[in-house]
Amino acid sequence: MATHRRERLEELVKRVVADALLSEIKDPRIGFVSVVRVKLAKDYSVADIFVSVLGDDTQKKKSMAGLESARNYIQFLVGKGIQLRSTPRLIFHLDTSVEEGVRLVGVIERLDAEVGGKHSVDADDADDGRGGENGG
Repeated sequence: MATHRRERLEELVKRVVADALLSEIKDPRIGFVSVVRVKLAKDYSVADIFVSVLGDDTQKKKSMAGLESARNYIQFLVGKGIQLRSTPRLIFHLDTSVEEGVRLVGVIERLDAEVGGKHSVDADDADDGRGGENGG
C-alpha cells in the first residue's frame, strides 16, 4: 500500500510542477520543458524531478539554471498542492531518455533499411535459383 501511495504522490507532484511551469513560472531562461517523471524518496523528504528540455545544449543549460532559480517557488507550490507533513525538497535532473529513444529509433530504422534492402536482394536471388514452384 505504501508504494501505491508513493505513486499517487509522485503523480500529484508531477502535475503540480508541470502546471507551475506552464502557468506560474515566467523565467525567460526556461524554454520548452516537460516533466518526464518524479521519484520520491522513501521518507518523502526529497523529490527528484526528471525533466526533458527541447533545444540545444545551451538552451538545456539555461533552462536548468532557470529551474534551479525557481526551485523554491515551485517547492512552495508543491507544498500548497499536496497534503504532507513536510514538503519534499525538489531536485531537478535533465532526462535525456526521450532524445536517446528518438536516436535509437533512427538507428534501428536505418539498420532495418540496410538489412531490408539486402534481404530483398537475397530473396530475389533465391527465387531465381529455384526456377519457380513447378520446378521449371
